[in-house]
Amino acid sequence: MKILVLNCGSSSIKYQLIDMANNAQVMAKGLLERIGLEMGEFTHKYNGQKHYEQLPIPNHTEGIKIVLKALTDPQIGVIADLKEIGAVGNRVAHGGEIFKDSVLVDDKVIEQIKSLEHLAPLHTPGNLAGIYAMREVLPGVPQTAVFDTAFHSTLPPKSYLYGLPYEMYEKYGIRRYGFHGTSHKFVAEKGAKMIGRDWNDLKIISCHLGSGASIAAIDHGKSFDTTMGLTALEGLVMGSRCGDVDPGVILYLMDQGYDSKALTKLLYKQSGLIGISGDKQDMRDIRAGRDAGDVRATYAFDMFAQRVKRYIGGYMAEMGGCDLLLFTGGIGENAWFMRRPILENMECLGIKIDFSKNDNVMGEDIILSTPDSKVATVVCTTDEEFVIASDTYRLTSK
Repeated sequence: MKILVLNCGSSSIKYQLIDMANNAQVMAKGLLERIGLEMGEFTHKYNGQKHYEQLPIPNHTEGIKIVLKALTDPQIGVIADLKEIGAVGNRVAHGGEIFKDSVLVDDKVIEQIKSLEHLAPLHTPGNLAGIYAMREVLPGVPQTAVFDTAFHSTLPPKSYLYGLPYEMYEKYGIRRYGFHGTSHKFVAEKGAKMIGRDWNDLKIISCHLGSGASIAAIDHGKSFDTTMGLTALEGLVMGSRCGDVDPGVILYLMDQGYDSKALTKLLYKQSGLIGISGDKQDMRDIRAGRDAGDVRATYAFDMFAQRVKRYIGGYMAEMGGCDLLLFTGGIGENAWFMRRPILENMECLGIKIDFSKNDNVMGEDIILSTPDSKVATVVCTTDEEFVIASDTYRLTSK
């Protein structure tokens, strides 16, 4: 079965066509950006080649049509007919307390996702737009919804409740939900295999570090705690998101005239690494700025490393130890120069690293820890699209 995996944002569509019958081979993948603006961008990769063009992409439906046309195009396509697509797997940001696993999409599921839109207002509309578009363009093809939050549905109350009146949870569903669940689950299983163990027997700390970043404490195959909360703002300092901040700051800014729209822009788009450094969001640029003596870039670099350290130590205390510490995501896999300050001086926690294996290693699965380290430490490349395709195959092959 060939499965089309969609990750639709508010103004973008990422996709992969995966042949599950052929060792989950990625037949084609691509990205549409700047949807709804005057001119959009379309990148399509196939058979080791790349197609790029600029063209108007007025909405997600038209974007989906562009994708399907490319997949069947005589020049850049990889399938002869759209009938070869057996199912569509959609990444959906927020499943609330309703969805604890991936599901087949039907009218009821769509209404339930819509009812949770207030929990992920920046992501859910795009997710739904992709589902609607596929229904319109390929109405007979089954679709699934794979939720970023589902893996974290095992969090205990002591991990997911906030220190607010309990009625806030009962009435509004205000609690920690967590994100990056598909990635954390994938790398936890994969990382355990790298050290010859079963993830169900281990205490694992998974660091998904990228422009969006989160850490998960995984205790014997179940998510026990995680850094992101009700929204994807909480936790680590991120590319343009603030991470942990005193709630009193928000109240103070409201008194200064900031409304919810201005606060949303500030906290999601103007904070984090770019807010601290002033103009840098990519960790490579942050490092270059630090090396050139840029004080604010240095602040951003050091803050990121410190916050990751803080959560690793905290989660080890929560779980009573750690057997496997892993790094994944764009920064976790590639920015060896950020892994180094995170992992330095961690011997007190039983983490001993062979830095000759860490330094200059990018995009590879590798064990970084020394043989006598109490905590196995690895770099583990993630593949969220494979998880979505696997869940879709499982649900549509019944």
